[in-house]
Amino acid sequence: MARTPSNMLPLGTKAPSFNLFDTVSNEILSLNNLKGNQGTVIMFICNHCPFVIHINKAIVEIANMYTSKGIKFIAISSNDVENYPQDAPDKMKIHAQENNYPFPYLYDESQDIAKAYDAACTPDFYAFDKNLELIYRGQLDDSRPGNGIEITGIDLKHALGCLIEEKENSRLQKPSIGCNIKWK
Repeated sequence: MARTPSNMLPLGTKAPSFNLFDTVSNEILSLNNLKGNQGTVIMFICNHCPFVIHINKAIVEIANMYTSKGIKFIAISSNDVENYPQDAPDKMKIHAQENNYPFPYLYDESQDIAKAYDAACTPDFYAFDKNLELIYRGQLDDSRPGNGIEITGIDLKHALGCLIEEKENSRLQKPSIGCNIKWK
């Protein structure tokens, strides 16, 4: 199991815009139509990565918790489906339904969006304010498959709490660790 860290896009970066295929609704969705009134969380995930599988339940719970507070969540898979067919759009749809994803699960076929966000691994989390300026990037929390640390989502939840309360997040932002994005 590879252990690739996030690249840590600079805070304040404007969220790169996109129009991507949503594997659940079968529609092309844009960042402008999906963004939240208070903020937006963009997650680079995939179906097969053990690091993502480890936190799937938690990201669903956190998304359900913060959606009512004006934070929208968007999941994107950018993996090469020719070499990793388990991450193909038809399987993404099944995966999203089986895990009760309350957010769109978008397919970045060209991998241009992953490159625009400087995404490196799955999972990779980016939180943006209402103006789509980056306020957090990195890990969900310190839990990883097999390390015995409870999944709490504390790092992302703290950043979202600061965003909602309009307070500065002075905590250290740690890179996520996961499987590398499967580049073409």
